[in-house]
Amino acid sequence: QVQLVESGGGLVQPGGSLRLSCTASGIVFSSNAVGWFRQAPGKEREFVASISWSGGTAYYTQSVNDRFTISRDNGKKTLSLQMNSLKPEDTAVYYCAVDKRLYTAVLSTTMTDLYWGQGTQVTVSS
Repeated sequence: QVQLVESGGGLVQPGGSLRLSCTASGIVFSSNAVGWFRQAPGKEREFVASISWSGGTAYYTQSVNDRFTISRDNGKKTLSLQMNSLKPEDTAVYYCAVDKRLYTAVLSTTMTDLYWGQGTQVTVSS
């Protein structure tokens, strides 16, 4: 059974930083593209960032480009998201996701193609 456990969310002031982590079990992990989505109240879940199965290519939604950095540690089966210069509009529940398909460079945006974590709340407020 695949399990994804996120940690690192919390309350931070605008301009601050947080680091989210997601640890996987029940899956090889090193063969799968992985990434992060977020969902703000009253809005649809949206793509934030992803990294290819090899770790060689990363993708970001434009609103977080140059502020967020995604990384992976295949030995620890861990995915991370370093979030800097946080803004109130970054407030959301953040979900890690693992693509069920193998050896893809781009993370699927079809919800049923992904394994999901339970989510972690990030609140950016003064």
